[in-house]
Amino acid sequence: MDKFKIVLFLCNWGPHGAYQALQDNAYKIPSEVKMVRIPCTGRISKALLFKAFEMGADGVALVGCRAGSCRYGSGTETGRDNTADIGRVLEILSLGEERMRLATFLPDQAEELLSFMEGFVSDVKAMGKTPVVPRFAEETEPVPGAARLATAHSIHNCQDCGKCTASCPLALAGKAYSPRAIAAAVINGDISSVEEDIWSCLTCGICYDRCPSDVNFPEFIRDMRNMAGKGEDELHQAHGGFFQSLMRSMTSPGVKPGRWADLPAGIELDPEGKTLFFGGCAPYFDVFFRKHLGVDTSKILVDSLRLLNFFDIKPRVLTDEKCCGHDLLWSGDKEGFLLLARENMAAIKASGVEEVVTACPECYRTLAVDYPAHGIEVDFKVTHIYDLLEERIDKGAVEFSPLDRNITYQDPCRLARSEDTKDLSRKLLKRLVPDSFTEMKERGNSALCCGNCAWTGCDAAAKALQKKRLGQARETGSDLLVTSCPKCQIHLKCAMEDPFLKGELAMETADLTSVVADTIRWE
Repeated sequence: MDKFKIVLFLCNWGPHGAYQALQDNAYKIPSEVKMVRIPCTGRISKALLFKAFEMGADGVALVGCRAGSCRYGSGTETGRDNTADIGRVLEILSLGEERMRLATFLPDQAEELLSFMEGFVSDVKAMGKTPVVPRFAEETEPVPGAARLATAHSIHNCQDCGKCTASCPLALAGKAYSPRAIAAAVINGDISSVEEDIWSCLTCGICYDRCPSDVNFPEFIRDMRNMAGKGEDELHQAHGGFFQSLMRSMTSPGVKPGRWADLPAGIELDPEGKTLFFGGCAPYFDVFFRKHLGVDTSKILVDSLRLLNFFDIKPRVLTDEKCCGHDLLWSGDKEGFLLLARENMAAIKASGVEEVVTACPECYRTLAVDYPAHGIEVDFKVTHIYDLLEERIDKGAVEFSPLDRNITYQDPCRLARSEDTKDLSRKLLKRLVPDSFTEMKERGNSALCCGNCAWTGCDAAAKALQKKRLGQARETGSDLLVTSCPKCQIHLKCAMEDPFLKGELAMETADLTSVVADTIRWE
């Protein structure tokens, strides 16, 4: 049996003195404990804490100074918040929040520290080893080189017209970025000159929409990132790569998340139903951004279920639903994406459902387009909830209560530039009864991206783009920005936190699904 692995992040100040005393006096420190000396508990981010679990730790302890004695002032408080959030994530994953611990000690509390370590090791052993299987040691299949990818994606068809660059949101936000230049460099074999650029692309699809040669530049960038390989991708991931770590952890077959444990009373589900609701990663987003942004994207899932119940649909859910894999695919980990895709498909097929409904644009795109494109057979209907709502509203005697708000709308890229879904949101918006609905300057298939995709490439240019988009929203005179993607809410809310422009950018946001759920009624 493999030995248990416990990671002890130990503050360099108070508790390290206690640990040093244990060593100096030849106390027997549990062999399962691997100590990592750190400057302060507040310096260990949520991403680093979870990274230890992704790499095979069975338990992680963050050990710092007693409250009030932190040399940096707020380290203990920050550590408390971060460990609480990671504990909640572990609980959603059904790994057990007890695997994450926070403890504080003074330099003269050596024996108390030893007792804590012994107790923690004992508790972790009682829980058993984590089912997360680290992937860093796995052999991977050879990845095609840049030249072959250029041929596969018809990059040689580029006419060098510049329409892609002229419409690229990053270029328009002031970044020295050009899809045309990247295409030319790859064709000429000068890939080294654009290695950094492949991580900046938003993969929003405007360039593909405008290209007269039908060059699918976003998918080319996606595969170029996969070619770059693991390690390179981690240098460009937002939030320390937390979400990629989370998703890679879910590729382990033994990880069985408890996704739907906190549904409110009144939601009706049918464990034998033929319609399945696929929720996405909103609960993890809410935990991670709880303190910083205070988002509640899980409300989108609850309101989706409320709407299905409204139309007498009692959906089924996968109790151990995992991420669809979108962000791994688009941030360079195709292998991880395929592992998640196969697990999800096996679970959905085993359920025997005939239709999968989702409210997440990225889940919809991944299930309906990317799974089949990567050889994953989808033998059920994939429906975005807007499509289902339109169909049911057309058939029923339904009306909407007045909405005492002036609204504008942010298009999500994965809906706005798809032939199947590009008009769905506006059909629903036209059914609402707000005080006013005013479109932004760039909308529909010309809409500006919210500034980030797959938690990759967040930089000053992305922030400038977000501020530009919020400025456009404010110019409409609206007091409610309606979105259709949880990440649009998160990224735009993040830009609203700008300390110098907060008053000029702040705006209430709501998801269209929630707006519909809150105002729909039978005549």
